[in-house]
Amino acid sequence: MSDTENARQRAKIDSENRRTGRHSETEQTETDEETLLCPECSSPTLVTDDGRGETVCEDCGLVVDEDEIDRGPEWRAFDSAERDQKSRVGAPTTNMMHDRGLSTNIGWQNKDAYGNSLSSNQRQKMQRLRTWNERFRTRDSKERNLKQALGEIDRMASALGLPESVRETASVIYRRALEDDLLPGRSIEGIATASLHAAARMAQVPRSLDEVAHVSRVDEEEFERAYRYIVRELSLEIKPADPTEYLPRFASDIDVPKETERTARELLENAKTVGIHSGKSPVGLAAAALYAAAQLTNEKVTQSDVSDVTDISEVTIRNRYQELLEAWDTTPFASGGESEASA
Repeated sequence: MSDTENARQRAKIDSENRRTGRHSETEQTETDEETLLCPECSSPTLVTDDGRGETVCEDCGLVVDEDEIDRGPEWRAFDSAERDQKSRVGAPTTNMMHDRGLSTNIGWQNKDAYGNSLSSNQRQKMQRLRTWNERFRTRDSKERNLKQALGEIDRMASALGLPESVRETASVIYRRALEDDLLPGRSIEGIATASLHAAARMAQVPRSLDEVAHVSRVDEEEFERAYRYIVRELSLEIKPADPTEYLPRFASDIDVPKETERTARELLENAKTVGIHSGKSPVGLAAAALYAAAQLTNEKVTQSDVSDVTDISEVTIRNRYQELLEAWDTTPFASGGESEASA
């Protein structure tokens, strides 16, 4: 190892020791005498730049050390009060838990920290602690209501494959409905299902009414009434569902190539240009577009295959399929696309 590399190594160790304060006064004196010198010009004026994570020589500009680890907090504080306010420990808060994740939870395993089984007396004691802990976590009816609803939202979101951001939004919507006293006369499951459906629509990852009703504990009519109610009362800004938002998921489930999915997207864009999509189910249009695109790209996909994946009847697929192809044939740009797809 060369002298320059040795000097860099000693400077790095010294910088680390000065940051963590692990060395004694004797070690500090010895280190100062041995390492606080620039390996190029032997200058003792080495400066640590915390913003860049570098140790630089002021005289010659040599970067003696770089990529230092900053073990401090990511926030800044200018007085003790602000420092106390910003300091924190534990996991971040979340709206997906009724207490925002601030309470403790006693595990159900009757084992100690070393994995050994507890004695009978200790098991009884832990069971009593779990009971009292659960009582303190849900002190009133609103907290019990919220706990049940958020658990239901998490269950349905998992079944539908929705991301965490949608679950968070659904939890916020349900909290608003609970604060505005919109639940009297309606079931917890119905409002929770409506909140999840609204959150998925707002995040542009919608699920059809049949899909949501399939994983919900309430029937489709009750869920639809609850959905219209909270959208109206909470003034939620939800755009009409776009058929193209369903395409990637349906195409993946049917396992068609990208060319077919792209052709289906062109069919739907052409339908929106002509205006035949108004008043029609976006799920039905997406299903028909996939079937029509499969025919245009010579893919072996039947109406039954599309119906099984999308929960749309074959009659609806045939009707929308004819409408999409008629609009496709009457549009000059679309006809060119059809010839290219057929070629």
